[in-house]
Amino acid sequence: MMSGQQGQGGKQAQGGTHAEGPVARAIEQQTAKLPSDTFLWAAIGSIGASALLRLMGKKHASLFVGDWVAPMLLFGVYNKIVKVQGSDRHH
Repeated sequence: MMSGQQGQGGKQAQGGTHAEGPVARAIEQQTAKLPSDTFLWAAIGSIGASALLRLMGKKHASLFVGDWVAPMLLFGVYNKIVKVQGSDRHH
């Protein structure tokens, strides 16, 4: 795609890069208020809750809660990137 063109419904910031939409910007502004380790503690809590559920014999609930660990860590990485790099720096 040429740098002067706009993608399928996407907004463009300076330099031909695509800008974030209003929903993503609003979410990033709110989550940027959270300390980055919030997501780490949420993941650790999920691991603990999953282990506790497993010890209680609730295998399916344990697996369900254990599946939250990776998304929490990914949200933490995303949050950190947004804080360090910012989104739409040129906006």
